[in-house]
Amino acid sequence: MNTLYKLFASCLLIMGAMTLLYSKKPPVTQAKRIVKPTPPSPAAHPHKKVQVAVLLDVSNSMDGLIEQAKAQLWNMVSVLGKATCNNATPAIEIALYEYGRPTNDAQAGYVKQINSFTSDLDEVSRNLFRLTTNGGSEYCGHVMYTSLTKLDWDTDPGNYKVIFIAGNEDFLQGDISYTRACDEAMKKGVTINTIYCGDRSKGIQEHWNLGSECGAGSFTNINQNAAIVDIPTPYDTILFMLNIRLNATYIGYGRAGSAAVSKQAEVDKLNYSMNKSAAAQRVSVKGKKDVYNNSSWDLVDASRTDPAIVEKVELSTLPENLRSKSRVEIKEIVKSKSDERTAIQKEIAEVSVKREAFIAKEKTRQTTRSNEQTLESEIEKILRQQAKKYNLIIQ
Repeated sequence: MNTLYKLFASCLLIMGAMTLLYSKKPPVTQAKRIVKPTPPSPAAHPHKKVQVAVLLDVSNSMDGLIEQAKAQLWNMVSVLGKATCNNATPAIEIALYEYGRPTNDAQAGYVKQINSFTSDLDEVSRNLFRLTTNGGSEYCGHVMYTSLTKLDWDTDPGNYKVIFIAGNEDFLQGDISYTRACDEAMKKGVTINTIYCGDRSKGIQEHWNLGSECGAGSFTNINQNAAIVDIPTPYDTILFMLNIRLNATYIGYGRAGSAAVSKQAEVDKLNYSMNKSAAAQRVSVKGKKDVYNNSSWDLVDASRTDPAIVEKVELSTLPENLRSKSRVEIKEIVKSKSDERTAIQKEIAEVSVKREAFIAKEKTRQTTRSNEQTLESEIEKILRQQAKKYNLIIQ
């Protein structure tokens, strides 16, 4: 009996323990909190872009205009390179058209695209030097409409998109009315500025003031035959020496690398042969890393946006003295060239400021020359006025 009682008691104890075990709630643990990463909020002012289309009359009387255009390119880019929005420099793209050449396609209104929007400033400059003049019909409405419909205009309404059309003869010539171009400009948010080559009253008689009415642009006139102002400064030679050192920091890569390095030197020589002022302005622009960027062919610029570029580049496309080196060695060379370039560009910026101050002081003594309206002076004036509408501050 005692044995049965003990066995029964043991069973009860085991059953009780099991009941307690299974009835006991598991310890309450705090649920693991899943935290979703907060997406970065869009910048209040996204990186700005400036698109400039320059439309040039290349008929017989426009030799002076072409000469001024060659010189003014670097001043225009230099002005835009001083623009900032939220301390960021805008990306600059330039397109170039010619109109009025009789050998161009008549069906296209004697209009020809020289280059589409590009940040390759060397290419734009070289193309300007290749322009020549010839007699023909100047169809302003046609060239404006073509540039508005054929170019890849940015769709952001906050970006500054602008056309500068320069020439003479009646603005209303051709089978495409300027009003049709105006409609396109308004749709795309493009500002049209008209620059008449000649007397202002004659420009109004020939209706050039009408084109500026679309997109809240401006109408002005220039003396296209005015001599380009070339004020020598004690800083020019310093800039040219810095330019030689700067060019030595470029490392061409890819199929276009070698040709692009040669083009850079060619455009240096073309601007220097024109006058020292144009050459010095070009060096000043080359000193701005956010404006003069050649990442499509230069390994140093490319490494800024793609640090892994050295691992991917075809060694056979590099300069001959680098082809036998290891990628580790090439990466060290790129880093060294990048540091060297940064230091040189800093020097260029400092010297350029002194040069500009010298020229500004000199111009106050040469009021007759400084007040002459040229393509350079008018484009700079218009850019400074209109950029404000797009929250761009030009220093």
